[in-house]
Amino acid sequence: MLWSPWRYRYIAGLDRQPEHPAEAATTCPFCRIPAEKRDAENFVLYRGRHNFVLLNIHPYINGHVMVVPYAHVGVLSALPTEAGYEMFDLTRHLTEILTREYRAMGCNVGMNLGQAAGAGIADHLHMHIMPRWFGDVNFVTTIGETRVLPEELPTTYARLRPYFAELEGNRLPPGIPASA
Repeated sequence: MLWSPWRYRYIAGLDRQPEHPAEAATTCPFCRIPAEKRDAENFVLYRGRHNFVLLNIHPYINGHVMVVPYAHVGVLSALPTEAGYEMFDLTRHLTEILTREYRAMGCNVGMNLGQAAGAGIADHLHMHIMPRWFGDVNFVTTIGETRVLPEELPTTYARLRPYFAELEGNRLPPGIPASA
């Protein structure tokens, strides 16, 4: 038997969005986390103008990060244009960072838009970026529908945070090419 107690809050629905919009603004974790200003504790790697980058606390694989807009929107058509541009630019940089730091052979990039599409927090869209390797799906994942991650979140945070430490305004992490 494998034990994953950190998933209980999600499975039990304790981390899900409330149904009333007025409650969502105060209880949405993607609204609460940037307001708390406890970046290391919340695994926030970077704060941009329109988005922030953080580790997924329910990762599917080591290095699983997310780009989240500050705007509390659940559909792409409501996302401000500037936030969309910054989100994709950060996503592009994260694929390079994960490739370098984790020696990823590829990356999964995507969004689950709406609860029916699998969004755990359907009212606040966010982009997932995950490093991948050939053969990274093993028998436990395939047979037991369970993931075994060898690296704890504080270790992942410590590995990725230096790439964002010097990022200010339009400056990019060392070795990451600037946007064209």
